[in-house]
Amino acid sequence: MKQIGSDNEAIYKSAHAVEKISLNDLVRDFIIVRNRTLDIFKPLRIEDAVIQSHTFGSPPNWHLAHVSWFFHKILERYGRRLAQTYDDPINLEYLNSYYQRFGNILPKAERGKFPRPTVEQTLRYRSFIDENVVSFLREEEQKQLNHGVEKELLEDLKYDILLGNQHEMQHQELMIYDFQHYFQRFRDAEDNYKPMVVKSRSSKPQTLLSRSLLENRNAKTKDDVREVLDMVTISGGIYELGFHGKGFCYDNELPENKTYLQQYKIDVFPVTNVEYIKFMNDDGYHNYKYWLADGWDQVQEYGWEAPLYWEHNESRSINKENKWVKKDFRGVHEIEVNEPVVNVSYYEADAYATWAGKRLPTEAEWEKAACWNEDLQKKTVYPWGDNSPDPGVHANLLESYVWAPSNVGSYPEGISFHGCHQMIGDVWEWTSSEYTLYPGFRSKFSEYTDKWSINQKVLRGGSFATSASQIRNSYRNYFKPHERLPFSGFRCAKYI
Repeated sequence: MKQIGSDNEAIYKSAHAVEKISLNDLVRDFIIVRNRTLDIFKPLRIEDAVIQSHTFGSPPNWHLAHVSWFFHKILERYGRRLAQTYDDPINLEYLNSYYQRFGNILPKAERGKFPRPTVEQTLRYRSFIDENVVSFLREEEQKQLNHGVEKELLEDLKYDILLGNQHEMQHQELMIYDFQHYFQRFRDAEDNYKPMVVKSRSSKPQTLLSRSLLENRNAKTKDDVREVLDMVTISGGIYELGFHGKGFCYDNELPENKTYLQQYKIDVFPVTNVEYIKFMNDDGYHNYKYWLADGWDQVQEYGWEAPLYWEHNESRSINKENKWVKKDFRGVHEIEVNEPVVNVSYYEADAYATWAGKRLPTEAEWEKAACWNEDLQKKTVYPWGDNSPDPGVHANLLESYVWAPSNVGSYPEGISFHGCHQMIGDVWEWTSSEYTLYPGFRSKFSEYTDKWSINQKVLRGGSFATSASQIRNSYRNYFKPHERLPFSGFRCAKYI
């Protein structure tokens, strides 16, 4: 596993130094990402690999084939025409997710109706694409050495390959969402997805948590710790929202744009299960006053009573106030009260915030709390600074291999300047902001981030299934407000 950590560091350096990365470096990164996808896929039985358990997701086998198809299209963009020269080639039309410019699209809800390509075909196609991407990049590297390559063309190629790597990391996380949804239906705890690597969660002594809180600017003495545990104050004024740096980012993180913020408070920690249970016990799912109209319609239509995957089971409960269990990658277990609540929709997050007398933060408020360093008067890439994430130290990310959220306060080394914990990793955090494109937006890969800027809400921060080499403070995820399959939670804010 030490090698995996160093691999992640290599990808991080590439993604944050686009102008300096060599094509040979991209070959290395490509191989790392592709191998990790296979490591995530390998524990599945073939029968499990071709099932689509929800229209939100896709068969794992389709994910494997689609990300290869994506690189296939990148190669075609640069003039490399590929013919499947082996026996039993696959029908590539099954693999187009939503790109109108590439022709016919298999509707997402129907991906599970076509058990083709077979897993064997997919793995063969994947190897075929691997060989062609590597040989193409090595040929381009040689051209650059011998004759030079037009700078703009070279930078576009680097970006597209980096985008392909990042795109595959996104699908790694989507696959894990699908595994959670598919296997939770089998109540036998032994019939579950069994990751190749599992590590114990962080268990930092509480003295470290207390010390980190006391170092916060708003906590002058131990008497202030209780107040700090709730919320911290962030100053208002003009804030420049978006990616600040020279490395890779998605086009929807650009350009930086000015926005005005009023002074506000934001939660130090994501909302936990025990806090959310209080909302549930106070009849939160049965009182329309807390809910947006569309959210209340969802509650009524689908009978929501608790976060996704929770089941009421008094017989398994040890704590009389906690009578809920769930099945996740750890098996069937009682709800861990101090973990961030996860698998809740935007509507549920907003209803809780209303019940608590608070609200959800805007994405600008979230970002400033995560990355603004008042002493240095500048933004940082991560809450703790500009150093790349050390999974298990700074945050709970995919390479932490915990496969679940960690208890709040587990990563004091990942605290932001303002004193907010776990803003990176554990659970994606809903914001109140609509997903729109920033003023001056320019697409770098059409139909990737641009066409989705309608009827979606922004989430920030990543989850325990997000790669450490992909996430940063400015990363903008987006989902529809009713969706619950993503590993999404939230923290609250309020005006002063």
